[in-house]
Amino acid sequence: MTEFSERVIRIIAAIPPGEIMTYGEVSRAAGSARGARQVSRLLHSCTGKYDLPWHRVVGKGPRISLPGEGGLIQRKLLEEEGVFL
Repeated sequence: MTEFSERVIRIIAAIPPGEIMTYGEVSRAAGSARGARQVSRLLHSCTGKYDLPWHRVVGKGPRISLPGEGGLIQRKLLEEEGVFL
């Protein structure tokens, strides 16, 4: 795993309940201003393995960018934490 990937995982794992970050914010915090898509790929592939709070990472705007049922689940989880997008 790359250093960037490890930083992304640590950053996402540290997002507290009731807070969100965009894919771009996570990417910049991990040291890559243009790595938002990589953050998305990492989140998709590593969420289960690292028990990441995937629902706290959203698209710019901020907005829920997942389509269909995934987006509905994300919205529900965020609203349970007091985040309304």
